Amino acid sequence: MTHSSSRIRFGVIGAGRIGAHHARILGRHPGVELVGVCDTNMWRAQLAAWRGGGLAVRSFTDLLKKVDAAVVAVPTEHHVEVGLAALDAGVHCLIEKPIAGTVEDAWRLLDASERNKVQLQVGHVERFNPAVLKAIEYIKHPRFITVERLGPYDPRTQNIGVVLDLMIHDLDILLTLVGGEVESLEAIGAHLFSKHEDIANVRVRFKTGCVADLTASRISIKRHRKIRIFQETSYISLDYMNATLQVHRKKRPDARTLKDVEQISPKLDKTEPLRKQIDHFVDCIRHNRKPWPSGEHGLEALKLALQITDELERYAVTDHAHPSTFLPRLAAGVGRFARTVTDTLRGIERNG
Repeated sequence: MTHSSSRIRFGVIGAGRIGAHHARILGRHPGVELVGVCDTNMWRAQLAAWRGGGLAVRSFTDLLKKVDAAVVAVPTEHHVEVGLAALDAGVHCLIEKPIAGTVEDAWRLLDASERNKVQLQVGHVERFNPAVLKAIEYIKHPRFITVERLGPYDPRTQNIGVVLDLMIHDLDILLTLVGGEVESLEAIGAHLFSKHEDIANVRVRFKTGCVADLTASRISIKRHRKIRIFQETSYISLDYMNATLQVHRKKRPDARTLKDVEQISPKLDKTEPLRKQIDHFVDCIRHNRKPWPSGEHGLEALKLALQITDELERYAVTDHAHPSTFLPRLAAGVGRFARTVTDTLRGIERNG
C-alpha cells in the first residue's frame, strides 16, 4: 500500500498514560486514521479509543491485521513480543522508550524492521522538545554537561529502575549532543520504594573530553527537568518542562567578566513534543525515510543505560546504610561537585 497521499491507518497498543496521549494526537492528525486502541484493560482501551475516535480492541494481533502503523506503548518487558509481531506483520512501529529490556531483544527488533522493510522509531520524545531542537543549533563542542531529571514516585513504574524509566531520555540527548564514544562512567544509586534504583547519580566521560553529570530521581516532591551545557564560548541552559532556552555567550574571545557575556532567549516553536514526534514518524512512513530516533539510536541509548545499571549493582547505597540515612549520605557523597557547578552556572543566569 502506498502512503504518499492516503491516510495512514494507525493502532495504539497499550492504553496507559503515554498510550492514551498517542491516541489523542493520532485521532486529530489530518494524515492519520486511528483504527483502534488495544489494552488488556478494556475500560482503559475504550476510554482512549473514545477520546481518539477509534475502536477498543482486546487482541493486539487482531488490531495488527487492520493497520499500517502502530504505537507500542506496553510495559518494557513486552516490547519485543508486541514489536516483533507488528514488524513481522509488515506494520511500521513507533516503540516507546526504552526500545527493549535487553540488547539482544533490541537487535531482534532491528533485524525484523530491516527484514520486513518497515520503519522502526523509538519514542525518545525529548528530541522533539522545541528547546532541544533550538539548542542543537548553538552546541558545537560541549565540554561539561549537567542534567537533572527529578519527579515524584509512580507505582506503575516499579518494575523498571529510574535509569531505564527516566534517565534514558537524557542519555539519548547526551549521545546526540556530544557525538562521541563513552570512555568511562561512574554511577551510584539507591532504591527506596521499588526493588530497582529510584535515584541515581552518574558521571560519564567521553573520548571527546566532554564530562557529563546526570541525576535522575523519582522520589522527589517536585518535578524538575533541566540540562546545562558548557562550552568554550558559551553556556546553554535548557528547561525541558517549560520548554525554555537561554544562551549565554561571550561577546568577544578575550571576555573576562560577566559584562562581556550576552544573553539570548531564542524564540521557540510551542508545538507539543509528542505531536512533533508523531509528525516525524508519519513523514518517515510516507517518504520511506529513516527516523531520527531510529532503532539504532534506541539501541545505543539502551546499551549505555544497561552499562549504568550494571555499575549501580556494584554498589547499592541501601545495602550499606540504614534507609533513614541513605539519602542524605547519597546527596553528600555524589552531589557536592555537581551542586557547586550548578550554583555557579545559576549565578551566571541571574546576572546575565
